[in-house]
Amino acid sequence: MTVTGVSANRAEILQIADAVAREKGIDKQLVIEAMSHALQKAARSRYGAEHDIRADIDPKSGEMTLKRVMTVVDDAALEAQGRPFNPATDIELKDALKRDPEAFPGKTYVDILPPMEFGRVAAQTAKQVINHEVREAERDNQHELYKDRVGEIVNGVVKRVEYGNIVIDLGQAEGVIRRAESIPRENLHQGDRTRALIYDVRREAKGPQIFLSRARPEFMAKLFAQEVPEVYEGIIEIKAGARDPGSRAKIAVMSHDSSIDPVGACVGMRGARVQAVVGEMQGEKIDIIPWSSDPATFIVNALQPAEVSKVVLDPEQGRVEVVVGEAQLSLAIGRRGQNVRLASQLTGWQIDIMTEAEESERRQKEFAARTALFMEALDADEMMAQLLATEGFVTVEDIAYIDTDDLANIEGFSPELAEELQSRARSWLEEVAEKLDAERRELGVEDDLLSVPGVTLPMAILLGKGGIKSLEDLADVVSDDLRGWFETKSGERVRHPGALESMQLSQEDADALIINARVAAGWIEAPPEPEAEEEDPDAPRSERVEDVFR
Repeated sequence: MTVTGVSANRAEILQIADAVAREKGIDKQLVIEAMSHALQKAARSRYGAEHDIRADIDPKSGEMTLKRVMTVVDDAALEAQGRPFNPATDIELKDALKRDPEAFPGKTYVDILPPMEFGRVAAQTAKQVINHEVREAERDNQHELYKDRVGEIVNGVVKRVEYGNIVIDLGQAEGVIRRAESIPRENLHQGDRTRALIYDVRREAKGPQIFLSRARPEFMAKLFAQEVPEVYEGIIEIKAGARDPGSRAKIAVMSHDSSIDPVGACVGMRGARVQAVVGEMQGEKIDIIPWSSDPATFIVNALQPAEVSKVVLDPEQGRVEVVVGEAQLSLAIGRRGQNVRLASQLTGWQIDIMTEAEESERRQKEFAARTALFMEALDADEMMAQLLATEGFVTVEDIAYIDTDDLANIEGFSPELAEELQSRARSWLEEVAEKLDAERRELGVEDDLLSVPGVTLPMAILLGKGGIKSLEDLADVVSDDLRGWFETKSGERVRHPGALESMQLSQEDADALIINARVAAGWIEAPPEPEAEEEDPDAPRSERVEDVFR
């Protein structure tokens, strides 16, 4: 916008407004309003800022009008507005009535001011006002244009590369691919065309920030939707995805049409469809996995190409033990643990892989340990203890509190023997509890610590040994104090053990203990229970697919 644009004639005003609107992609009326504000500011600087001077530009003729507005006021109106009388903008009601019998508080009078010539300073000020307002309108337009396009793939041209961050010209705005969101070892240069996924749009002081990614699983899923018509139409659903950008990826698919093979459709004739995606992802190898509602089957599929012998699920811990043959171990783990890591991300389960020999040895040790425990706790001979271990009993609590009839139904057991075993088990548990409670008191652990939901006697003893002896002590710690943490000293990582490290608490469990302690101590209010969201059966499949990745 040039300085002459402020003092131009009527036709030039409209031509300039039209040109700026087209160049910036904004409404012409916004440019005209910006010009009006610039004219108004320049006029106030000439006539005085205390005056209520307004400027109008006719959007059809381009005619500029300056006017001064005076408002009728009385004491009540001034008091309501909380300001003193201003002779430059206000007319007292009694004075207004002298020349206008129909005057009333709030009535305005307009005086048309003569056209003014702009000096150098006024013209420069007007130019700055116009540039500022046009820039703000352009930013608002960009934000409105892209805020609802999160999750879409966009095409753009590389504008510049700054410290590993790639700025992309999207046509009407700029987006940025941060270093962490780019594909490793992919060299994009100025002028290169590329595609990326919009994953966030934020309104910031320096303008809307459009964040792009080529490394997220969602980008891969959207590429498949572009290359595979069945995915775009919702016949094939992408249930999950996991990526090691630039190296390898896994994607789980299912078909809503039993006559269509989801894996084959995504691969395409002679691999044409998947190769198109691989090419866009810089040669990243993609394993297309058939999704299954059965977790064990899904995990077995996710570990392809390794062959799995056995799967043992632990839903409470979210962990799964996978047993493979000796020859399949390296294949299941993959180079630098890549295969099992991607399978874990894809399925949402923590996967532990072991060989058949390792599993057999571990089970034998566990069986021997349970046998020894039952022999000690129940004062039973080895054969009876082994029989209980074989029946699936793991702890003494299992025996103490199981239904007596279930225990008596074991071959060779009578109701009397079952009752005797349960009596011995409960007595042993009481003795252990008394010893633990005595140790707890000896450590100085207060009783109120045991009132925190989730804190057990063995846990209280470990907390006491770690110096956490009261409700306030537990409420004042962070999860690292319970789980342990690493610290780098002289270039080496040093492990600091946590008070409950031996219990292998998850981050969520540790946080829950601390929150419960803070609630019990009265520091905070109990957080509300999360409400389960019901899936809208009428929502398009594509929307539900995207939720998997968010």
